[in-house]
Amino acid sequence: HDLYSLEEAPPATQNFIIPKKEIHTVPDMGKWKRSQVPVAYADYIGFILTLNEGVKGKKLTFEYKVSEAIEKLVALLNTLDRWIDETPPVDQPSRFGNKAYRTWYAKLDEEAENLVATVVPTHLAAAVPEVAVYLKESVGNSTRIDYGTGHEAAFAAFLCCLCKIGVLRVDDQIAIVFKVFNRYLEVMRKLQKTYRMEPAGSQGVWGLDDFQFLPFIWGSSQLIDHPYLEPRHFVDEKAVNENHKDYMFLECILFITEMKTGPFAEHSNQLWNISAVPSWSKVNQGLIRMYKAECLEKFPVIQHFKFGSLLPIHPVTSG
Repeated sequence: HDLYSLEEAPPATQNFIIPKKEIHTVPDMGKWKRSQVPVAYADYIGFILTLNEGVKGKKLTFEYKVSEAIEKLVALLNTLDRWIDETPPVDQPSRFGNKAYRTWYAKLDEEAENLVATVVPTHLAAAVPEVAVYLKESVGNSTRIDYGTGHEAAFAAFLCCLCKIGVLRVDDQIAIVFKVFNRYLEVMRKLQKTYRMEPAGSQGVWGLDDFQFLPFIWGSSQLIDHPYLEPRHFVDEKAVNENHKDYMFLECILFITEMKTGPFAEHSNQLWNISAVPSWSKVNQGLIRMYKAECLEKFPVIQHFKFGSLLPIHPVTSG
């Protein structure tokens, strides 16, 4: 995949629409997985795989181009981070799901379009309401105060939409993962910690991780053909401490060990099993398969996904 045939700027006449849910029942899943292109599923997975290829074998500290759009996205995420500092958790009887999260979320809900407008040039202003929906969907659920891979997918969809309208370009791909997505992860970890968010639809010890999936895919790609770090090393505390600043995968492992107590094999059984896989490329391929099966093809996750003109549920007829 090359970052799409996205280089064609969208026609100025495109009718942007507010994305909405389209998968209401299990049989509706067929609409999502059908392979007529371009449909949301094909575009979404194509985007994930393009980025996977782009970061292969590269450290987070690698020198890459940072465009103005990337800088503006980081500034947007910095704003969300600052709002967490301005919205401390409240005293409440239950340890989990701190209600101050709802105050924080209300601010994003109100400001999302203004924030997205700082990233999107004025001639594309019509796209802002559509694209902003994905940003609002990407930070957790304010009723349940939970966060999971469906929210993470909405953030990837947000970035995918920005590529489709030409705000982000092919030469931004490394920065999309290393600068924007990585900053997003930091803000999500802060949200999860500060407001003690619940994992959405958690599979407990059988899931890969309570909250994220994509950084394990892209993070394993970063480690392909590493001169000495092998999958067995990510369960070794010393290897993690020495290398986590360079590799997204190890950063995820570090966060898990901060948040959980007890033996790694018990709290993160799936990851423990993955540490026995001989090579990073096998880990990467296995995780992509698992992501499709456990996230993208699971009704409880995809029923919340919203479809609009940029990520359409129906095959787009040209003409």
